[in-house]
Amino acid sequence: MSDLKTAALEYHALPRPGKLCIGLTKATTTARDLSLAYSPGVAEPVLEIARNHELAYKYTGKGNLVAVISNGTAILGLGSLGPLPSKPVMEGKGVLFKRFAGIDVFDIEIDSESPQAFIDTVRRISVTFGGINLEDLKAPECFEIEKALIEQCDIPVFHDDQHGTAIVTVAGIINALEIAGGTLANAQIVCLGAGAAAISCMKLLVSIGAKLENIIMVDSKGVVQSERTDLNHYKAAFARTTHKRTLADALDAANVFVGLSGPNLLSAEGLKAMASNPIVFACSNPDPEISPELVHATRNDVIMATGRSDYPNQINNVLCFPFIFRGALDVRAKHINEEMKLAAANALRELAKLPVPQAVCDAYGGISLAFGREYIIPKPMDKRLITLIPDAVAKAAVETGVATLPYPRHYPLQSVDDVFNG
Repeated sequence: MSDLKTAALEYHALPRPGKLCIGLTKATTTARDLSLAYSPGVAEPVLEIARNHELAYKYTGKGNLVAVISNGTAILGLGSLGPLPSKPVMEGKGVLFKRFAGIDVFDIEIDSESPQAFIDTVRRISVTFGGINLEDLKAPECFEIEKALIEQCDIPVFHDDQHGTAIVTVAGIINALEIAGGTLANAQIVCLGAGAAAISCMKLLVSIGAKLENIIMVDSKGVVQSERTDLNHYKAAFARTTHKRTLADALDAANVFVGLSGPNLLSAEGLKAMASNPIVFACSNPDPEISPELVHATRNDVIMATGRSDYPNQINNVLCFPFIFRGALDVRAKHINEEMKLAAANALRELAKLPVPQAVCDAYGGISLAFGREYIIPKPMDKRLITLIPDAVAKAAVETGVATLPYPRHYPLQSVDDVFNG
């Protein structure tokens, strides 16, 4: 761990601090170049945009620019450390946007824990951007913040901790159920965790056929059930009338376990109590709710996923957020709606079933990859993500009336390789 700490700190500090920089998109080698870039030439696009604000998409980088914004109240698994400590994570998010989808990012850290002050600040600066990615906001305030900004802004607003996690999780669970011989309508689901990601995952599962009465949510105080008086209204939507009170109770004969909580909270005994061919998504990072080693030592019929890249079936938001924004930006969508999220989930699910190119296998040490128990979700280095996922999202935006440009989409890059090669 000390080696990782040293390497991570050196990576962020050298050869220059940080992970992002601003680059030029036009020639600036002559006096005439500079006169066009700034005074007097810049006055011409200013006047055009003043005449028609939509022309900002033609004459500025607004249409390919996303704000990654946080107040640092829920940084990764580290808790509420404040806005400035969140900056390395926000820069990291920007790296992923640029690396995987060619999207430019400004990371913005706001010094306010007041939801209303945060909302007001983001709304006022939203005119600068083509989209807003909210990040590392604590629950339940994050729900209020996102809802208000969606209503007040005319560009896509997306809280990735909620929806990115939900989209990738749902895609993986549907594929895992298919392999296990189960159906979503009949699946008994236990969700350990009741924060933003957990609630959004369960809501998206319900929207595509999971039954609310088949879901048991468990938080730090036990089963979310109807006799409790300490539930906010987001948790209360999942309160069950049940005699079950503990995680152990909930796991009895369960088909699916989704962990979005903390390390080592699922025991071998709890795993043994689950139904045959159980599905275990232990997504706590860096240490999952149960280790894959313990899972496979306990029983041999489990389909296992984690949030880690060093095990099969990584549930990773990078499979979603760059590509859902790419699709939304390319048709200039006003919002990211449920249909666009489901389109992304379905495209991910179907991509996992296609033959895997050798280049992807080589990127992961030459391992053989094919749809099955150890490959239920695509790998982030699969170049097909940049075409298939944005296309599905863009089509859904057009079909549901939130797009302002037609489909087929216009690629702002020369090719898929331009994205993956920077």
